[in-house]
Amino acid sequence: MHTLPYWRLSGYYFFYFAFIGAFSPYFGLYLQSLSFSAWDIGLLMSQMQLMRLSAPFICGVLADRMAQRIVVVRLAALLSLLGFLAFFTVRSFEAMLIAMALLAFFWSAALPLVETVTFDHLREDPARYSRIRLWGSIGFIVAVMGTGAVLDSLPLPSLLWVIVGTLIGILIYALAVPEAPSQHLAREHLPVATILRQTRVRALFAACFAMSAAHGALYVFYSIHLADHHYSTFLVGSLWSLGVLTEIVVFFFMGGLLSRFGLRAILLVSFAAAVVRFLMIGWGVAWLSVIVLAQLLHGLTFGAYHAAAIAAINRWFPGRCQARGQALYSSVSFGAGGLVGSLLSGWTWERWGAGPTYALSSAFALVGLLFVARWVKRTDLDEVSEKEPLRVADGSHP
Repeated sequence: MHTLPYWRLSGYYFFYFAFIGAFSPYFGLYLQSLSFSAWDIGLLMSQMQLMRLSAPFICGVLADRMAQRIVVVRLAALLSLLGFLAFFTVRSFEAMLIAMALLAFFWSAALPLVETVTFDHLREDPARYSRIRLWGSIGFIVAVMGTGAVLDSLPLPSLLWVIVGTLIGILIYALAVPEAPSQHLAREHLPVATILRQTRVRALFAACFAMSAAHGALYVFYSIHLADHHYSTFLVGSLWSLGVLTEIVVFFFMGGLLSRFGLRAILLVSFAAAVVRFLMIGWGVAWLSVIVLAQLLHGLTFGAYHAAAIAAINRWFPGRCQARGQALYSSVSFGAGGLVGSLLSGWTWERWGAGPTYALSSAFALVGLLFVARWVKRTDLDEVSEKEPLRVADGSHP
């Protein structure tokens, strides 16, 4: 009888997203303390998105051909750590760019592979995915709050040791997580190119691209937007944490929501919530109650959306195609979509300001909603024949 390695998988997610919580909010401040220009800092930090365009798919192809996903995950964890250790010694921009590229490539490559391993460990109980994934959201909150507390009392270079701690945690749990036999479905020998020619698949990828682009202004300018309207640093951090807490709640109850409403309905509601949420952020910042409500919608616009999207990808890319399917999802959405959203929001922010920028985010979400509504049918997601069991989960920037 197969035993689910629940805590080993949960521990991996915890440290993987703890890295984001320690790195994303604070590493730019560390680079600034080294007297790098805003352009240099932007270029260095952009490597995290740029590498998501290619790294997940390259390593996904490698893992599929080797049929050794965990080996690739472990190697990626080790090389991520080694890449980051260079920051203790290098100071030139060129050397830091190389170190950042190495860190970003191997760190971003691993998660899609872990997702497929997790699904295969879950087998006939995929609804438990959300109970594993929520530990990633917990790790993010712990790291954001904990790192902030550390930097209040210790010098900024202490941040490097905090981040190393998260990367060591990733490596330890990568070594602990066992490989799971791939679940072989009837269509597992379909070439990936054949799957990508399906209208529903292309429509969902387009929608995922739009959703990540919609979140670009949130991840780049949300804190700045609130600070410009005299929100305290503590309140800004609390609002970020509130959004992630809603993710945890959604992940916890996703099994029941999935059974009751189905994947397509969850996707449609998530995109509709994003349309409303970004308008609220852009035009309702003067009212704390509006901003709080907008943050509560994060449970839908990221948590429920990501859960449903990754479930659909897991079903449509069966067998040995799964790693590449999850990698494509990561590359198209968080890589290409996130990069486009970030760049466009920077351009519109300077020229038009916050309101129009977040209106553009809302427009991206509306485009994604239309893609799902028009080209992803209920029968594509929520009705399955007896010969093809639905292997979905109810659950990455946190």
